[in-house]
Amino acid sequence: MPNIKDFDYRAAIGREFGNFVVVREIGRGAMGAVFLGYQKTLKRQVAIKLLPKDLAKTRLAQQQFRDEAETIAILDHPNIITIFESGEDDQFFYQAMRLVDGQDLGQLIEKLRKHPVPSRRLLPKAHTLRLIDEILSGLAHAHAMGVIHQDLKPGNILIGDKDGRAQIADFGIAKTMQIEYAARQAIVGTPIYLSPEQASAKDTDHRTDLYSVGIVLLEMLAGRLPVRPEDARQTIVRKVRQPDTFFLHSPSECHPNISAAMENIILKAVATNPNQRFQSCDEFKAALADLPDNIPAGVKP
Repeated sequence: MPNIKDFDYRAAIGREFGNFVVVREIGRGAMGAVFLGYQKTLKRQVAIKLLPKDLAKTRLAQQQFRDEAETIAILDHPNIITIFESGEDDQFFYQAMRLVDGQDLGQLIEKLRKHPVPSRRLLPKAHTLRLIDEILSGLAHAHAMGVIHQDLKPGNILIGDKDGRAQIADFGIAKTMQIEYAARQAIVGTPIYLSPEQASAKDTDHRTDLYSVGIVLLEMLAGRLPVRPEDARQTIVRKVRQPDTFFLHSPSECHPNISAAMENIILKAVATNPNQRFQSCDEFKAALADLPDNIPAGVKP
């Protein structure tokens, strides 16, 4: 069974999906490859995500993509990448979407880590909180429409160069692949950002996305996640069997700028038991909005 990393996409170049033409590959991840495309009718550049049907063979997975396509198309929010069209041909499922002139959050975090000035290796706290607020706003809209992302990570959060706005990508495909992987007794998603229940291949709800946001928030504030250098399988096993040992250090030990109040928010977001997490994006947003300024770690807010 081929995977996305090894799949030969050369036959997709020049292929037409409706009035969209595939031009060249610009990146790939666990959920498919992204191509620069061209929309003939409106004469504009777009991004086209292609998921080979060879990687989603079960009838349930294919039907899931078709069912999700209509819902995804009506997700209309400034913090969600606009999907122009979803569909399929004999070889691929595709999504044509707005092309964002910018970079993903993972690239931004990695670029900052390498900054020669230590004090500039993290985004300013206010910038981080604004991006997290925008991510939660986009997720709140999706959850209200009954759509769960299930593979939220820095690589799926695009940051525009012009307006600096966070936009979430890859809705829909993650759920399709989860069904396919489940049929093969495998897990879909990036293990570090997966909730324990998703790592266990259990049914998930919107709170699995909130867990992922908590991990992303800590990574943005600390620069690196305090986790062991384990491979994907080891990480999944840990999240299933010993989820409370995932972090090597508490959030406040990762960086002096992480206050006790912020630590409490992060730990609530990533609680093992979904019932102990924030129960909605709005609740998460409110907690961040109510943060007191610079309370030292170990002092109750």
